[in-house]
Amino acid sequence: MADAFAEFATSRHGALFRYAYLLTGDRGLAEDLVQEALVKTYVGWHRLRDPSNAEAYTRRAITTTAIGWWRRKSWRAERPNDDVPDRATAGDDATARIWLWRELQNLPPRQRAALVLRYYEDLSEPQTAEILGCSVGTVKSQVSDALKKLRTRLGSDVVLKAGMTE
Repeated sequence: MADAFAEFATSRHGALFRYAYLLTGDRGLAEDLVQEALVKTYVGWHRLRDPSNAEAYTRRAITTTAIGWWRRKSWRAERPNDDVPDRATAGDDATARIWLWRELQNLPPRQRAALVLRYYEDLSEPQTAEILGCSVGTVKSQVSDALKKLRTRLGSDVVLKAGMTE
């Protein structure tokens, strides 16, 4: 058991960290999330009927732990960030990415998780629903609501990347 878990944790740490970072926007918090989720996965390893489900189990642990953290009052404390212009200028990809990143961080946690899983991790709606522990319809509504919020905040003249449409 310990060898199989160690192999899983070592081989998938990078992908799990990337997912946690996209949820939190903070390297330290992302690392904490991954470590906590891996502990939960190790403790629950014996319950996994199929070890190939370990990544989905761990991603779900990352998601639920992050949502729990966001619900705590201390999580909402101000965090330092760089000044970002009100609007991105045409052709300024770096500024646009920073600006979009900040807007993503302002989305509610489940909406942000749904967008990250669907469009960054390129998971299907059923895979996303499994990780989030909800129905496919909930995934669809979370993604739709998140995209509407982004469009409202970013303005009608901003085109979201291909694939990030309803």
